[in-house]
Amino acid sequence: MDKKNLTYLFILLSILSYGQEKHKTTFRLVDSLFKAENYDSIIALNRLSPKNNTSSARVNFILAKSYENINKEEIALLYYKKALQLYREQKDNENIAKINLEIYLLLDSQNNIKIDKNQYLESVLKHAKKTNSKKWMAAYYNNLGISFHKKNIIDSSKLYYAKVLSLSKEIDSSTMEINTYLNLGSLFSNKIKKYDSAIYYFNKAFKLYYNDTIYYKNLNTEFYLLNNLGNTYRRKKSYSEALKYYFKAEAIDLPKLNRKSKKILYSNIEATYYYMNEWEKAYDYLYKYDSIKNIINLKEQNSKISDIEEQYDNEKLRADNLESEAKRKQNQNIAIGLAGSLVLGSIIAFLLFKNTKRKQKLAEQEKELETQKLATVLKEQELTAIDAMIEGQEKERQRIANDLHDDLGGLMATVKLHFNALKEKQTPELYTKTNQLIDEAYDKVRSVAHAKNSGVIAKQGLLKAINEMAAKISALNKIQIDVIDHGLENRLENSLELTIFRIIQELITNIIKHANASEVSIHITNHDDSLNIMVEDNGKGFNPSQITKTNKGMGISSIDKRVEYLDGNMTIESEKNQGSTIIIDIPL
Repeated sequence: MDKKNLTYLFILLSILSYGQEKHKTTFRLVDSLFKAENYDSIIALNRLSPKNNTSSARVNFILAKSYENINKEEIALLYYKKALQLYREQKDNENIAKINLEIYLLLDSQNNIKIDKNQYLESVLKHAKKTNSKKWMAAYYNNLGISFHKKNIIDSSKLYYAKVLSLSKEIDSSTMEINTYLNLGSLFSNKIKKYDSAIYYFNKAFKLYYNDTIYYKNLNTEFYLLNNLGNTYRRKKSYSEALKYYFKAEAIDLPKLNRKSKKILYSNIEATYYYMNEWEKAYDYLYKYDSIKNIINLKEQNSKISDIEEQYDNEKLRADNLESEAKRKQNQNIAIGLAGSLVLGSIIAFLLFKNTKRKQKLAEQEKELETQKLATVLKEQELTAIDAMIEGQEKERQRIANDLHDDLGGLMATVKLHFNALKEKQTPELYTKTNQLIDEAYDKVRSVAHAKNSGVIAKQGLLKAINEMAAKISALNKIQIDVIDHGLENRLENSLELTIFRIIQELITNIIKHANASEVSIHITNHDDSLNIMVEDNGKGFNPSQITKTNKGMGISSIDKRVEYLDGNMTIESEKNQGSTIIIDIPL
């Protein structure tokens, strides 16, 4: 125990040795110690004089916070329950809401605990609505946003964080604003994986934190900001930058939740050194992590918390039963009415269930129609491309035939006449003229050959056809397709372009039917000696090992045959819930 704590205990012992005023004086000392964040001294005081310190709801609240801040959550919950009971007797609704929120936060911080914590948060919401309090509504929205954050429901989380930001500015709460930017940074870093956006929100929080000269600086807030910034740089694989922020966090002497917070930090540092292949340092921090983990013993804590929760629930249930028995006759008619309401409610619930099932079925049918519609669009696109190619080929053949008949045919007839004249009159001028006509005929044949090899898919080419397909599908607002090309300024051979178009079309069809994706990227790169095609989506993915030569499915077989026909090769990369990437290389 340090000198400061010894001084407080000396004062405490002096107080306890005196008479009637000691209770009030002890209360003032407890409050003073709490404001000074001297939690060990508060707990020591309670052990020396427990009876004097547990009659006040405020003291029970302080004891609960003190035990929680030294990571004794099971004892903290016991005192929170006592404080809640005393505030209910006093009908102090503001402090009842405060305790309910603290109990919710405590239970939410415990991993793998099987207790219904939402009842406490709902109590906060009821108080916020009843008092029309922006402060309590912001607290409710904040924890709702965190809940959606943990469940990976990103849009809902962002929505409630935005509501908290708006309310925090209305009530001029910089603390709430700082915490919300911290939460947004964590969301973008951990869930959305947009690290630059995450760093932007963390820096906004830091700016508010350091510029705030009115409120008391919360070292835990600074610790969480530094730790989360470290996490973001670690995910960016900027490990040295990550360690810089982790070490700043490690240097903070946390007055609250020290062990639990440091346990998380040590785990992060250990992971960073592991990725850096610095095994010895990684082991050092793993040892620190295990040391704290063994002290906290989360499983034992959760068991005790569950016992306390069950004990208070049972006591509340017994009290309710006694009250119910005393008013049984008075409430008999109400019970009958409630039974009738229950029957009516059951009927309504059944009808609602049937209606929900019907709507669900309609939604599934609508989804199936959308899939069929997309497949029809793809089929129409394929037929349009093929018809356009055939029409173009026919026009090309007709043009070549006309050129051969009208232009080259007439020219060759003239050459024949000149040869006949040259046979009768062997003059140099006639010889020169005949030679020029032969050269002209040769040039005509070359131009026809070049025209024939120009390639045609609707006289526009492969890239144009793919862009049109992507635009038609994206226009349905179900999936966004982007086409990125490199080196496709010159056309490819006609049949090759058509085969590549069908391969890409089949890949897009598979994505629409099976992937549940919202974004697709098509990359086409001409390397002169080979053509690289890469199609990526953000869908649900699949296990590539399940696709074998005998069991390919999902249209993969027809694609593989086309690629094999072109002497190319195809690579499939995919993981569950991580999207898919198909890479095809075709020699030119």
